[in-house]
Amino acid sequence: MKWSDFSKLIKLRLTFLVVFSASISFLIGSKVNGHIDWTNWVKLIIGGFLVTAAANCFNEIIEKDLDRLMKRTCDRPIPAGRMTTGQALVMGLFMAIFGTYLLGQLNLTAGYLSVFSILLYAFAYTPLKRKSPIAVFVGAIPGALPPLIGYVAAHEKIDAIALILFGIQFVWQFPHFWAIAWVLDDDYKLAGFRLLPSGKRDLASAIITFIFTLILVPVSLLPTFYGYGGYYVGIVSLLCSLVFLYLAFILLRTRQIESAKKLMYGSFFYLPVVQLMFLFDFIGKVK
Repeated sequence: MKWSDFSKLIKLRLTFLVVFSASISFLIGSKVNGHIDWTNWVKLIIGGFLVTAAANCFNEIIEKDLDRLMKRTCDRPIPAGRMTTGQALVMGLFMAIFGTYLLGQLNLTAGYLSVFSILLYAFAYTPLKRKSPIAVFVGAIPGALPPLIGYVAAHEKIDAIALILFGIQFVWQFPHFWAIAWVLDDDYKLAGFRLLPSGKRDLASAIITFIFTLILVPVSLLPTFYGYGGYYVGIVSLLCSLVFLYLAFILLRTRQIESAKKLMYGSFFYLPVVQLMFLFDFIGKVK
């Protein structure tokens, strides 16, 4: 098996983004405890990588026939015939079991949440994609679990900070994913996916995307509002949110694919910047 096929099977870039999010939250949770266990940090990264890779692997097994229909996915290893479903299933099960074991070693809460995220992503979100745009809401839950898992891996209690980390990533996913769905709508329709809020590129979908981007503005300020972050994270989060909101407004005004692409690229920068700023500011306050 080639590395390129394996990276496509596990959606490598998406998996790295998920692990990055979890690792930042782990460091925040560690500062709450007053110390960082770097061995556990490595376990989180490896376990989180394997669990996320497994969920993506199961997703591609379930959607193999649909992936053949879309230009974006037809070259994935299973629909292209370079890997059998059985081979992918064995790898997926191994990664799921070993990844869950590593996270469970950190604490049971992290282990249970990792199992829940795999089940919800692969067996609820995945089949719903062809039935209703509600799939995006369902998928946003496992999509927002990585920072929660990362935090509780270091600080087992699900407290206000854990919920804020979860909330920011949960709300961020809607404009992020709808921007992607807007760009890829023609391809998605080949497989029968209904992912835009109204089911198509229209004013209603643009308005709903704008509303959720607007909601992200106050949500991103929660760390400062509750005193977990200082003015630095508040100012940076506000500026990032306003730029993000402006990109959503451009999509609302133009309803063009090019505008959706700019919103999509903006979302890739937004989340890591806000999460890193929260970490740096939080560490400064703790000291």
